[in-house]
Amino acid sequence: MGLLDGLRRGRNDDFDSGNAATNAIELTKRHGQVSLTKQGAATGHLRVNLSWQMRTSDIGGPQRESLLRHPFKALRPPEVVGHSRSMVNVDLDLGCLYELQDGTKGVVQPLGGYLGDVNGPPYVKLSGDDRFGSASGETLYINLDQRENIKRLLVFVYIYDQTPAFDRTKAVVTLYPSNGPRIEISLDERQPQARSCAVVLIENVKNEILVRREVRFVYGFQAELDRLYGWGLQWGRGFKTKADR
Repeated sequence: MGLLDGLRRGRNDDFDSGNAATNAIELTKRHGQVSLTKQGAATGHLRVNLSWQMRTSDIGGPQRESLLRHPFKALRPPEVVGHSRSMVNVDLDLGCLYELQDGTKGVVQPLGGYLGDVNGPPYVKLSGDDRFGSASGETLYINLDQRENIKRLLVFVYIYDQTPAFDRTKAVVTLYPSNGPRIEISLDERQPQARSCAVVLIENVKNEILVRREVRFVYGFQAELDRLYGWGLQWGRGFKTKADR
């Protein structure tokens, strides 16, 4: 970690700003870190949820035309436009790289069926694979009662085998601690060719659980995120089973 990262972390450690309307803390570039320990929320199960929807501008909504050029079109009812198969199909997956205090490293993700375990190592479990960005989305459960065994967790989102289209989706990763306001990280940067995004880093620093916004897009997959954060795992091409698709 560089000197600037250390200074940045020190500057944001005490950040605690909730949205009164939504009872949420939004992590942004300017305010990118929060301490669960200082929030009194470093125990129990931390729920990490991914949800998304297509941006309305990409779903083929009605386009405005000049009434001066086509005055009679204002009297026509709007056409009902269905979703055709030509529309980009986006399948976002949620995953987590983990490193425990004993040096154990690995990944929790739907690809390959590495769904983890919440009661034993790595103390992280994935609920399942949601292909359609429903309201429930995909969820990771992190057992913070075992926080003394956890060194760092990198939560990431990736597009497995569909067209790279982070710029077409409105994705949000939300952390629900056992106590206090939820924490939201929006993937709102337009990166049309990216296939993966490191979203949030959860670290145990001297027994303090820190949550830091990353939102770093890459054009590769998990191996590129691994190199970016120095995990040191060996990667090979993986495939989802039919049950996972």
